[in-house]
Amino acid sequence: MTSPAPDVNPSLASFVAGLPKAELHVHQVGSASPRIVAQLAERHPGVVPSDPEALAAYFRFDDFAHFISIYLDVVKLVETAEDVRLLTYEVARDMAAQQIRYAELTVTPYLSVTPELPAEAFLEAIEDARTGAERDLGVKLRWIFDIPADFGVPAAEMTASIALDHHVPGLVGLGIGGSEDGFPRSMFVEQFDRARAYGLHSVPHAGETTGPATIWDAIENLGAERIEHGIAAAQDPDLMRYLAENDITLDVCPTSNVALKVVPDLEHHPLPTLVAAGVPVSINTDDPPMFGTDLNREYAVAADLLGLDQAGVARLARAAVDGAFVDDVYKTELRGEIDAYVAEWNATT
Repeated sequence: MTSPAPDVNPSLASFVAGLPKAELHVHQVGSASPRIVAQLAERHPGVVPSDPEALAAYFRFDDFAHFISIYLDVVKLVETAEDVRLLTYEVARDMAAQQIRYAELTVTPYLSVTPELPAEAFLEAIEDARTGAERDLGVKLRWIFDIPADFGVPAAEMTASIALDHHVPGLVGLGIGGSEDGFPRSMFVEQFDRARAYGLHSVPHAGETTGPATIWDAIENLGAERIEHGIAAAQDPDLMRYLAENDITLDVCPTSNVALKVVPDLEHHPLPTLVAAGVPVSINTDDPPMFGTDLNREYAVAADLLGLDQAGVARLARAAVDGAFVDDVYKTELRGEIDAYVAEWNATT
C-alpha cells in the first residue's frame, strides 16, 4: 500500500533506508499494517474488510472527519489484551525494518479500555510489547497517552487517570488528538496541569486542521513542549519566531497532511516555509499504513521539498533525536549511531 516515493536518486534512497532514525509522531492503532489489520478483522468480523485490496480502498479518505470515522472502526478491532500486544509488537517490527531505533508511540487508552479490557490488562499488554520490542528488535518504545478531543472532558479525565494512577513504564507525555475545531486545547488545561506536575511532557496536536490560534492556545494554556503537526504556524511569522526562539519542535507528517486534504498536494506543503524560518521540525508518518507511507518515504518527501542531500537528511534524523523525550545519555548514543552511519557511508561511496 506504500505510495511511490518522490523522484530521488537511488543513492539517496539507499542512504535513507539504512539511516538510524527516531520517530516522534506516530499512532499505535494507526500504525497497524494491512497484514495486522486483516488479521484483527478476521478475529473480529465487522465493517473493516480483511481482503488486502478492499482494505486499500477502505483507507481512502474524503476528509478529516471521514478519516476519524475509519480510524475508530479500526480501533474497535482491538478488543483483547492479546490484540493490543500483537498490534504494538508488530508495529515495532515494521519500525525495525526501517532502521527506527526509538519511537514515541501515541496511544489512546480511552478508545481501548473497556470493562472487558480493563486499564490494568491494557497497560500490561503494551508493557509486554515494549519490553519485547527492545529485547527482540532493538526498538525502544515510549508512550504519549492521547486524549481524543471529540469525546470531551470525560475522555480527558479517564486518560489522565490511567496515566497518573497507574505505574506506566515508558510513559513520557500527554497529548490531544482528534478534531481541533470546536475543541479548544484550553478545555483540557486541568488534565495537562496534573500531568505536567507529575513530570509528563505536553505534546498536543494543534494547527493541523485549524489555524495558528490553536497552536498559541496549546502553548499558552497547556505548556506545549512539542506540537504534533503545527503546520498552520507557517501562516503566522510571530508564531514561527516564537517556536524557533523557544525550541518548540513541530512533529510534521507531510503525506498525512495531503491524504487528509489539509494541504492540496506536497508541492504546496508549508514545510519549506517552517524550516526557512528556523522552526525545529521532525519528520514523521502519523498513521503510516492508512496513508500509504512509511518513515523512509517521509524522509524522501522531506528531502525533495527541502532540496536535501545525504548530509541534510542526516540533520533531519538528528533533529528528531534532539526533540525526543529521552535522557541525554541515550540521545548521545543515538546521535553517535547516526554519525557512525554517515561516516561509513561517506567512506564507502
